[in-house]
Amino acid sequence: MESKLYYEDPYLKSFTAHLLKQEKDEQGKWYAVLDKTAFYPTGGGQPNDTGTLNDIKVIDVEEIDGEIRHYVEKELPETLGNIAGQIDWDRRFDHMQQHAGQHILTAAFVELFSFPTVSFHLGKETSTIDLDISELTDEQALEAEKLANQIILEGRPIETKWVTESELSGYQLRKALSVTENIRLVIIPDFDYNGCGGTHPKSTAEVGPIKILDWERQKSKIRVQFVCGGRVLTQLHQKQKVIKDLTELLNAPEQGLPPAAKKLIDLGKERDKTLEFLRESLLSYEAKELLQRAEKLENGKMICEVFQDRSIQELQKLARSITAFSDEVLVFLVNETKDKLQFVCARGSKSSISMKQVSSALLSAINGKGGGNDHFAQGGGEKLITGEQLLQHAREKALQEIK
Repeated sequence: MESKLYYEDPYLKSFTAHLLKQEKDEQGKWYAVLDKTAFYPTGGGQPNDTGTLNDIKVIDVEEIDGEIRHYVEKELPETLGNIAGQIDWDRRFDHMQQHAGQHILTAAFVELFSFPTVSFHLGKETSTIDLDISELTDEQALEAEKLANQIILEGRPIETKWVTESELSGYQLRKALSVTENIRLVIIPDFDYNGCGGTHPKSTAEVGPIKILDWERQKSKIRVQFVCGGRVLTQLHQKQKVIKDLTELLNAPEQGLPPAAKKLIDLGKERDKTLEFLRESLLSYEAKELLQRAEKLENGKMICEVFQDRSIQELQKLARSITAFSDEVLVFLVNETKDKLQFVCARGSKSSISMKQVSSALLSAINGKGGGNDHFAQGGGEKLITGEQLLQHAREKALQEIK
């Protein structure tokens, strides 16, 4: 443990060490192993430190097979001198705040409601704990947050201690440990005793405020999302900017944003209904107009039309509207875009021609895919021919069936 300087002093920002070896891993990434290091490797829910070794960026740190590997941006120059390590302190202290905050929040849920934490994740912007419960109320979350912030305001010391397995009986541990050697306890006196290998500040006061942002069900657990310290200010700044922008957009004070937003949403829904009604009316008018221009057959009518850049959904509605007005009509609509052709085939209830068979013939002409039945079918494919040519195929196929 003497080589792990982050345990001796988590506030250590720079250090010097000797290079023991430098190699490439199986993926061809360079890593360096030092005789001692202040870089914390990923573990226990806490991400690794970053920084530099001899001004070369350290992008990842992992403990593998008992050695701490510093993955570097490029190979370190061969040197017999010391390696100068520099920790990205802002990142390290942020992790210290979040990790200690997790201990405090977890202990608060246990203290108040006996809700155990089963996992912890320290993310780039927010952190989460998974509580082994199926429900969490607003009141419970608020009460746990309040207790956690009270512990922080008291400025209690955060102590670390290496103990043996036989010494564990002297501590009221929050949960059983999974290790029997190199046992490290993180202790907040009279509140939390927990085995942990992460880095933490020396006082709860340095954690800064804790704020629960949200929670959701994850299988049979409740995942609680929270932030601590500097991240609280970041969240406040982001949310305040959003609120400021919304007050200007909605022309409403902060307290009036919810009703103003609801009014706008309701108005939008009404407009959508009106637009949909108008679209349906236009399609109905278009259907009647197409019927007036329909080609007359011996026993019915036929509509063949090519459109440019219409949606297939719109053509489907148009075809259904036409067949609703006439039970003896055949409808073939083709939509032509820059690089593809789509079509809709429909028939009135008195016609016996299979639209599925017509569709199959059209699909083979454009290397396409589609579906449907004898009454209604649609499809699309490559623009191997023009829309007019595809429409002519449909017309000829229909006339063959009629004969």
